[in-house]
Order: sequence, then C-alpha cells, then structure tokens
Amino acid sequence: MNTVISVENLSKSYRLGQIGTGTLSNDLRVWWARARGKPNPLLKIGRSDHSNRDGEIVWALKDLNFNIEQGEALGIIGRNGAGKSTLLKVLSEVTAPTTGEVKIRGRIASLLEVGTGFHPDLTGRENVYLNGAILGMTRQEITRKFDEIVDFSGVELFIDTPVKRYSSGMYIRLGFAVAAHLDPDILIVDEVLAVGDAEFQEKCLGKMGDVARGGRTVLFVSHRMAAITTLCEKAYWLDAGQLKMSGDASEVVDAYIQATNAQASVSLAERVDRKGSKQAKIKALTVKSVLSQNSYISSGDPLQIEIQYEAARELVKPHFNLTIHDLSGPTLFQLNSEAAGGLPEKIPAKGTIVCKTDPINLSPGLCFINVSVSLGGVLADRVKSAVTFNVEASDAFGSGKLIERKHALYLLRQTWQFQMEGSAAGSMEHGGR
Repeated sequence: MNTVISVENLSKSYRLGQIGTGTLSNDLRVWWARARGKPNPLLKIGRSDHSNRDGEIVWALKDLNFNIEQGEALGIIGRNGAGKSTLLKVLSEVTAPTTGEVKIRGRIASLLEVGTGFHPDLTGRENVYLNGAILGMTRQEITRKFDEIVDFSGVELFIDTPVKRYSSGMYIRLGFAVAAHLDPDILIVDEVLAVGDAEFQEKCLGKMGDVARGGRTVLFVSHRMAAITTLCEKAYWLDAGQLKMSGDASEVVDAYIQATNAQASVSLAERVDRKGSKQAKIKALTVKSVLSQNSYISSGDPLQIEIQYEAARELVKPHFNLTIHDLSGPTLFQLNSEAAGGLPEKIPAKGTIVCKTDPINLSPGLCFINVSVSLGGVLADRVKSAVTFNVEASDAFGSGKLIERKHALYLLRQTWQFQMEGSAAGSMEHGGR
C-alpha cells in the first residue's frame, strides 16, 4: 500500500504567558498593566493569572513517528489535553510543527471545529460554495454535488438563511456535509460530531465508513470508543503528546480503557462530606461492566459494583445500599443488600462487597452513585456522589438505531406488530430483542 502521511520526529510546543488577546488594543492594555506590576485587566472574575509562568514551554506533541497508508481508517484516542487535536491541526496544515517533518500525499478535507470556514453573515447556500472553495472544490464540482450536500445535512429549509442564525448542530451538519462530499484522499475529523444528535452522528460514521471503504484514508478523533472500534481498523493512543500505543483498534481501546479504570475506582478515604456513626468506613467504590470487566459500560450491560470497606471490628448485621442517579437528580435504581438477602449476619472488619446487576437498560449519559452502610439498622457511613460513570451508546435493540437520553432514561424491551385486517394468520412482527 502507498503511504499517504509520513510523520518524522514531530513535535509542537507552545510558550505560556505570552500576550495574544486577538486585538492590538487589548494586547497593549495587558502589556501596560504587566509593566506596572498590575493584574491582567482582561482576566475574568474567579480565574487565576498565570503570568508567573511567562515563557514556560509546554510540549503538546513530542517526537512522534508513524506512517499512515492509503485506505486506512485510523482512530486517535486519549485523554483531554493529550495532543489529539493539535496533531490533527498539524496534519491539516492549520499550524506548523515546532520540529520534525510531515509529508502528505493527496487532498485533505478537515473538519476540526464547528463552523470552520463559514462566514456568519452569509447564507447556508453561500457558505457551501465558500467552504467548498476553501477545501479545494471547484465551483462546478460544488454545483454538481450541491443537492446531495444539502440533503445529507438536513438543513434544506434553512439553506437561504444566514448561518449566524443556525444552531451549533445545524452548523456541524452543513460543515460535515461539505467536507464529506469533497471526495478527499484524506478525511480528518475531530470530536466535533459530539454536538450532533445521535441519528446524525450515526449518519456521519456511515459516511466516513463509505470514504474508508472507497480506498481513501480517514483520521478520526473521538471519545466514543464504540465508534472507534466500529469505524477504525487501527488506533493510536496519545498520552501527554507522545504515542503510547498503536495497533489494532480493539486492542488499543481495550488497553486505554484498562489504563483509565482507575478513574472509575474512586478513593473515598479522604472524603469529609460524609455522615454516620463512623463504626465502619467505605474506602473505595468501583463500577465496571460484567461483560467487559472494565469501566467501558454500554447500554444494556450488567453492572459490577465493588465496595471496599473497613472497620475496627467485624460488621454485625451489615446493610449496604447503593442508589444510581441521573445527573439531573432522579433515582434510577436502588441496590439494597438487605432487600436482596445477599449478605451473612457477620462479615470481617475489612473486605470488599461485590454487587452484580441485571442489564441496566439505560440510554447513554452520565450517572452517579450514592453509597451507604448501616449496622443493625444504624447508619455507619454514607457518601453522596461517590463515583460518576458514563453509559455509552450501543445498539441495544439490534435495530441499528441509538436512543438519546433526552428522549428517555430507560430502554424498555419491546415488540411491534402489524395486524392485517380480516386475516387470522396475516401479521408481521418486528421489534427490539
């Protein structure tokens, strides 16, 4: 296969504390205040002034070396601040590397930020032509694909409205539609798809899959691990600007999830916002999927919750209680050891309690857990918001569709049936598994 992107010893650094507010007048105000030893006049209330770090060098990328072949679908994962977006900006020639060399063969289409290349006072129609020209399309090419672009974006009713009146979702729909129909040799997409609804996200993933299957190259940054493993054959894991792991997408994602499991196992030993007699103490709470045995939890996965505790003496008549909540507050589930009858009359002074659940048919989104332990009916320890976990989107019904939390909290198994009139045997059935 042909190498379309070659990266050698690539590094990108930024200098902290430098003046660069966007306008000369504000730059002069900041410089004059600094020269007189005064605080930054543009600093927002509650924000810290980091002028004491003036001149400090931060390496967003450090000594990266890799090659990307034609037709590869590559996922790039890592924590926030790992350097993912900086790498895409360097590859897209939005910013130049500090050291190293990048060689690219072919035409690139990049979708890095919402509304990139759009002018707010122009209509959607005018911005399609403007954005297409910026991306390298000829006017004839844009005209030929215009109807297809607009149809894909779903904003045909507003195509002659200035885009400054568009929502962020409409912005990204139109921006992605233009970039995806450029027929690029290399398509680069950052996590901007997160602003779209679930249906459009799946539509975009399908389009990127079509691009990859057509022999072109896709670079995709996302925090949706299911999207990475579905779309991409290979993945790169960036950590602190360095390439920590590369290889098969599933293997890299699994390693990344294992490494971030510590985030789902929260030490509660130092928490002071707790209530109870202190006869027992909850030390840590871990949440993971029974199926994957890691913190990557999908809709429909059964949960395994581990409670680490300790006390001065053995626990008599212990009763552990967990409540799972949506971030807006409502209680989704209660897990109660006494009601389930799962614990003996006495347990050791130190240990771990494991609670396993049936599949939690929740729509995608963040949840938090409150935990408590009582001894003989007396509260010994209680910690609110002990741990937060994310339920990832999945095809829970086997229908190829995803459901957003804004539509419903719970996913109810269901069957739909069409009954033809006047025919006892004439019915057609279809439904979620």
